[in-house]
Amino acid sequence: MGYNPENPLIVQSDMSVLLETMGPHYEDARAFINQFAELTKSPEYLHTYTITPLSLWNAASAGITLQQISDGFEKFAKYDVPGNVITEIKELLGRFGTIKLLKREDDGELMLACQTLFVAEEILAAPAVREFLGTRISELEILVQPGTRGRLKQALIKQGYPVEDLAGFIEGDALDVSFREVTTRGRPFHIREYQHEAAEMFYCGGAATGGSGVLVLPCGAGKTIIGITAMTMVKQKTLILTTNVTALRQWKSEIVDKTTLAADQVGEYSGEEKNVCPVTVSTYQILTYRDRKTDDFPHMELFDAHNWGLIIYDEVHMLPAPVFRAVADIQAKRRLGLTATLVREDGKEEDVFSLIGPKRYDKPWKELESQGWIAEAICTEVRIPMSDELKLEYAVADLRAKYRLSMENPLKLTVVQQLLERHKGDRVLIIGQYLGQLAQIQKLTQAPIITGQTPNSEREEIFGKFKAGDMNVLIVSKVANFAIDLPDANVAIQISGTYRSRQEETQRLGRVLRPKADGSSAWFYSVVTKDSKDQECAKKRSLFLTEQGYRYCIQVLSCSDIESAPIVDANPLTADSAEESVTIPK
Repeated sequence: MGYNPENPLIVQSDMSVLLETMGPHYEDARAFINQFAELTKSPEYLHTYTITPLSLWNAASAGITLQQISDGFEKFAKYDVPGNVITEIKELLGRFGTIKLLKREDDGELMLACQTLFVAEEILAAPAVREFLGTRISELEILVQPGTRGRLKQALIKQGYPVEDLAGFIEGDALDVSFREVTTRGRPFHIREYQHEAAEMFYCGGAATGGSGVLVLPCGAGKTIIGITAMTMVKQKTLILTTNVTALRQWKSEIVDKTTLAADQVGEYSGEEKNVCPVTVSTYQILTYRDRKTDDFPHMELFDAHNWGLIIYDEVHMLPAPVFRAVADIQAKRRLGLTATLVREDGKEEDVFSLIGPKRYDKPWKELESQGWIAEAICTEVRIPMSDELKLEYAVADLRAKYRLSMENPLKLTVVQQLLERHKGDRVLIIGQYLGQLAQIQKLTQAPIITGQTPNSEREEIFGKFKAGDMNVLIVSKVANFAIDLPDANVAIQISGTYRSRQEETQRLGRVLRPKADGSSAWFYSVVTKDSKDQECAKKRSLFLTEQGYRYCIQVLSCSDIESAPIVDANPLTADSAEESVTIPK
C-alpha cells in the first residue's frame, strides 16, 4: 500500500488508530473506524481510537468481518498497517462464536460447544468458569449447571471468550398486538424504515440467533417506537423497564395511542401504582427499592411472577447493579436493550454484552440528521474565566472542592442570562448538577425548576405546560439525563454535570434533538470554567458526541465580555449547595 498523504488513518502497532480531522476523507474514515474501535482522545486535529476486544466482539456480532476491516484500512490508511494489528484483530474477531451455548434436543439441558480442544481445556481449567460447568460429555462439549446461564457468560467473557448464545427462549403468554394505521389521536402513523430494520435485527424472525441484544440509536430517533415494534413481532406478554415515572407514562401513552392494545391492557408498576397487565411498564427505582441495605429487593419478583415473553430495558446504559444480578437469572426470556450510547462510566459494558446481548444495530447520528429524523445540532463550549477571588480559593482547594468551585463559578449565572437574551422566544432547558446553583438561576429567571425531589404529579404538570408553550424556559437537574419527551425544546444550556460522564452529555444533547416542525436547528451550550477541572471534565464528556461527528465551537470570554456584552454568535475557532448524587473521579 505504501504511503498515501491524503488518507487520514494512521494504524499503530499498539492497537490504537489516529484519525486526522482536516483531510477530504475524514467523515468516511470516521464512520469506518467507529464500527470496531472506541474514541479515547479528541484534540482538534488528531483523534485517537483504541481497538479493544469488546469493540471487536460487538462488531463481529453485528456482522463486521475481517475482510471489511482490512479493506477499510486499505482504503483509508496513510501508511502500511502493522502486521501484528491484522493478526490481533483476526484472533479477537474469531473468538466470537468460538464457544456456543446450545440446548440439547433430547433432554433440553444447556451445554457449551467449543470450537477447539484447546478452548475446552482452557475454560475447564479456569476456576471462575468451572463452578458453572457440569459433566464433560465429549472432547468439545460440556454441560452447564442449571440456572447459571447468565453468570457463566459473565465469567467466560472475563476469560476472553464472548459466548454466542443460541440456546433459545421460553415462550411467554401470547399477546395479540399490532400497530394502528391511525393513532387514537387521529393522526396517520407509519414505522420508519430504520425503526423496522432495527427491530428486525433484534428479532431475527424469531430464530435463536436473535431475541437478545442492544439497539443503539440517537435520542429523538424513536427508540420507544422500535421497542413497540419488537413487541408486535414477538407478540407475547411484555415487561418494560425505564428510568423514571415520567418515562414510564410516556411509554404507556405511546403504546395505547399507536397499538391495538386497550388502556386496561397496559399497566403501571411504580411507587404510586402496582397494576400488572399483559404489558407492564416499571422503573429501575422501584425494582431496586428496599427499606435497608441488608434487606432483599421485594419488587424483583416482578421478573419471575409472570410469564413474560419479552423484557425491554430502556436506557440500558443506566442499568443498576441489582438489575444486572436479576438479569443473570432470566436468560431464557427475550431481552431488548435500548440506548443512545453503550458507554458506561462504571466499565460494565461487558455485562451488558453478556446479559442483555451484543449490539445488534447502531445508527450513526449524523446519518439520521441528514435524513431529517433528528434536528441538526450546533454545539458550543463557552469558556469563561474565574474572578481573582475565586482563583485564589481554587488554588488552595482540595480535589473535590476544585471540581465544585469551577463548576459553580458565579460568572456562569451572568452567561446564562446573556444566552437567554440571545434565545428569547426559543424553548430553553437550563441543565445543571448542583441544586444550590440551579436555585440561584431560578431566582434570577423566575423559571420553574424540576429536580429529583419534585413530586411526579408536579413534574408532569410542569412538563405539560412546557410542551403546550405556556412557558419557554425550564430549569432541570439530573432528571434531564433520562428519557423525557420535550419535542419543542430547541436550546439546552448545560452549566454543570457529573464530572467526566460521556453518557450524561449524550443524554442532555438528546433533549433538544427531536426534529422541529419548522426544520430549525437545535443549540447545545456547555458553559465551562476555563483552565480548571471543569474544562478537563468537559473534554472527556464530549468524547462520544465527537465520535458521532459533532464538533464543538469554542468561544472564550473574558471578564469584560461577561460584564459588558451579550453573547454573540459562536465563532468556530477550531474545526470542531446540595448536589444530586455524584462520585468524585479518581
